[in-house]
Order: sequence, then structure tokens, then C-alpha cells
Amino acid sequence: MTFERLVSRADLDGILALDEVCFDRPWTRGDYERELADPARCYIYIARVEHQLIAYCSFWRIFDEAHINNFAVHPHWRRRGLGRALLSHSLAEAAAAGAPKATLEVRRSNEAAIALYEQGGFARAGQRRAYYTHPVEDAVILWRGAPPPA
Repeated sequence: MTFERLVSRADLDGILALDEVCFDRPWTRGDYERELADPARCYIYIARVEHQLIAYCSFWRIFDEAHINNFAVHPHWRRRGLGRALLSHSLAEAAAAGAPKATLEVRRSNEAAIALYEQGGFARAGQRRAYYTHPVEDAVILWRGAPPPA
């Protein structure tokens, strides 16, 4: 398994296919193309096994913070340590880029993801009511490092 930063549109088909099996409201090709057009802010790290894209982590670097936008592991590759390794790699890359703190939102019902993030050093810092649609659900806000002042 290898991790690498996505810099080319060549892997967008793999990301879009992964999003279809992982998310209720996946991003569009245009969303990802806009991300790739801003490499100073947007970082996408992908995991491959034998040329097959099986996971990715997308985040924005905003000053000294990384905001994780999307994190997906193909269902057949879950519960094998891949998500933990990808999260660790992505957070190390964010810190090396000057963003040692990180934040994200996750569906309240996504207990597996919350456990993964908490194992990765994130702590609950709040919630966003009705943040998700299809179905409507609250988001749990997680922070790694010092959260901003209230």
C-alpha cells in the first residue's frame, strides 16, 4: 500500500467511484477539479493497492489548521488499519505544511469514524445541528490540538 498526494485529474474517476459507495451526497468532478486548482490550500492524499485507489483524505490548510473535508475508505478495506494509517499520514503531512491542528465534522451516527478520529487524537468540541442532509442529521465537531476560543 502506498500513500501519495493527488496532483493530477487522472485519479478523479477512482475518487468519484469511492465517493459513490461511501457517501450519501458525494462531491462532483467539478468540486474536485476546483480543489486541484488550489494546491496551496487543498491537499488530497490517496491510498492505493496494486494501482487501485482504495482510500483518500482531503483537507484544506487554513493558516495553522487542517480542515478535513472528506475521508473515505472502500468498505472492503475497512477495519484493517488502513484508515488509521492514512489519517496519521495526512495529519503528519498537514503538520509539515504548517498546520499542526486539525478539525472536521462527522455524522453523529458514524460511530466507527468518530472512534477512528478519537484514536487519532481528536476530541469532541461541539455539534452543528442539521448539518447533513439526506438524511438530516447533526454533525459532531472534532478537534486535534487546541480548538479555537469559544
